Formats: sequence, structure tokens, C-alpha cells
Amino acid sequence: MQERKWSAKAFAPAHITGFFCIHDHEDKRKKGSTGCGIVLDRGAVTTATYTEELEDTLIFLNGKQVDGNTTRTVVNMLTDIPLLVESVTNMPIGCGFGASGAGALSTAYAVNDVLSLNLTSSEIIETAHVAEVVNRSGLGDVIAQSYGGVVIRTAPGAPQYGDVDWIPAAGKEVLCLALGELGTSSIISDPDLAWRINSMGKGSMKRLMKSPTFETFMQCSQDFAFGTGLASNIVTDIIEAVGSAGGIASQAMLGESVFVTVGPDRREAVIEALSEFGEPSAYYLNNCRAGLL
Repeated sequence: MQERKWSAKAFAPAHITGFFCIHDHEDKRKKGSTGCGIVLDRGAVTTATYTEELEDTLIFLNGKQVDGNTTRTVVNMLTDIPLLVESVTNMPIGCGFGASGAGALSTAYAVNDVLSLNLTSSEIIETAHVAEVVNRSGLGDVIAQSYGGVVIRTAPGAPQYGDVDWIPAAGKEVLCLALGELGTSSIISDPDLAWRINSMGKGSMKRLMKSPTFETFMQCSQDFAFGTGLASNIVTDIIEAVGSAGGIASQAMLGESVFVTVGPDRREAVIEALSEFGEPSAYYLNNCRAGLL
């Protein structure tokens, strides 16, 4: 083995899914989701540190020690050497921004580098994807976070099985209002809800591929949120208020959160509408992707 570095740092961006289909499979590498989402300019920065004093792997999130099951699974899949894993995020946790996927993916890149494991990017992405699937914390975020932009997941699974396409889109401001969490594990494990999700998701994908524009993505996402019944009363109220202000909004899947894109002419009106329900945050859609820092 090559000489180990003492520490390595990596980044993975936030990702919001607009609509999706669940694809189950016994092989965790082939399990995942299809659908479409957007990658944002914020995310998770993870530092992996090796020191001889450590007896067990320790995981910290924003300065607080946590179980970090998905991140721990990544470490355990890659090594039996204890590591200190510290992730710092500047996005909401558990609200549909792909935080667990960003943590898993940035951890995989950092661990690979600090221990000189010499894995390819596909192997690193596969590790993070499988960790998400095993812990039921996500199905498609890791793939999207590996590419950036407006990502259409056309086939499910890790890189050698999954496939993606893109909607060309210039950088756009994305206003977000995060209200709380939805239980990803319970939702993707509910047979009745999964049927509704897949029925609406397939229709959304067909519609998007006929007219692959950002505007179609937003409208498909909104229809998906309403059609699946995932949009709560408060989320519905926010989406309708934004529509009255001249914007188009939808729900971040899977979270009790709303995301909005709007032109500069209606920006202030949309912010005013969002502010009736909470304090919105501004992000930017761009082509950043996961990797070492």
C-alpha cells in the first residue's frame, strides 16, 4: 500500500428530486430510481482523517457526533481501519436535499484518498449508492450528485447499471423553503404509496422526454407532488401561493420542502409569498459535481 495521507477532504452537492420511480432489485447495485432532479451549489464537505490513536470510526456531522449509519456503511465497505469522519453541510438535513447521499459520496471520495485505495470514480459512486440503498436513505441522489446540472436518471442503479441524461440549462436561482422531514425509508417501503409513485413517475418521465425542457421538469414535478398525494396541506398552500405570485413551485422529494424557480421580474413577489410560511433560502442550479477538494 502506498503511504497514507493523514487526511483528505471531498465535496458532494445537494440534489433535489422533482419526480421519480422506484426500481427494486435483490442486487443492491441494480436497485435505485429513475426520474429527474436538480443539483445545487451547496452540499457536504467531508474530511476523513487517519490516526493511530483511533480504536473505532467516529462520525461527526456539523460538529456533533452522530451514528451516521449511511456514512458508516461507506467506511465499513471500504476499510476496517478506524477513521475520523467529519462532515459539514450548508443545506437542510432530512428535508429532500439529498444530504445523506452527499455525505456518503463525499465520504467515499475522502476515504479512498486518505487510504490510497486507488478506486475509480465508478467504484466510489457504487459504494455510496449501495450504502444509501442498504440504509434506505435514498435511491437516486448519489448518481445525480456525481454529474451535476439537471439530471434525468434514465436507468436505475450504480454507474455500470444506471444511466443518465441531462437537460441543458443555464445557471438558475432556486428558492427553497424547508419545513421538515419525511421518512424516506417508510415511504419507499410502502407498497400502496410505491404503486402511486411509480404510476405518476412513469407518466412524468414520458412527458419530460417528449419535451425535455426545464419548464416541463418543473410542471411534471408539481403534478407528481399532487398526484401521488405526497404534498401535505401546507406544501400545497405554498405551491399555490407561489403560483399566484407568478412562479412555479414543487416539492423536494422526499421532504417537507418546496423549491421554486422564478425570473427576476417576479422574484420579489415570490419571496414575499414564501415568506408568509417561513424564511426561504437562495441556491443556484449549476454543474458542480462530487470530487476531492
